Amino acid sequence: MSDWNANIIEEFRGNEGRVGGMFEGAPLLLLHHTGAKTGTERVSPLMYRHLDGTYAIFASKAGAPDNPDWYHNLLANPETAIEIGTEKVAVSARVAGDEERDPIWTTQKSEWPQFAEYEASAVGRQIPVVILEPR
Repeated sequence: MSDWNANIIEEFRGNEGRVGGMFEGAPLLLLHHTGAKTGTERVSPLMYRHLDGTYAIFASKAGAPDNPDWYHNLLANPETAIEIGTEKVAVSARVAGDEERDPIWTTQKSEWPQFAEYEASAVGRQIPVVILEPR
């Protein structure tokens, strides 16, 4: 885990899910995921969108040409957990199909314009939207 992620995770856990800096005021969760190849337990801080009883996360990787490692890990191991505030929630992950994805993604880009920038940078790659359903 990078020092950058480690610092965000420490701040998140030390402040009941709130962080400052570039994520101040943003909806942030900690995604637990298991390495697809290594089986190593990992934690990644991510912005999310609360939906009707579920959560959406975005495999933007800041507009990189490939998907983030956590995305591949969730495909291999979709039963996982998230931390929101001080609560840990068991979830099942699934990739949203286009019909479900499009309105979620459009709203995310509208409310958080950096996601539109990520999309513009991710030439040739549709950024996946992953739905996390509490179990």
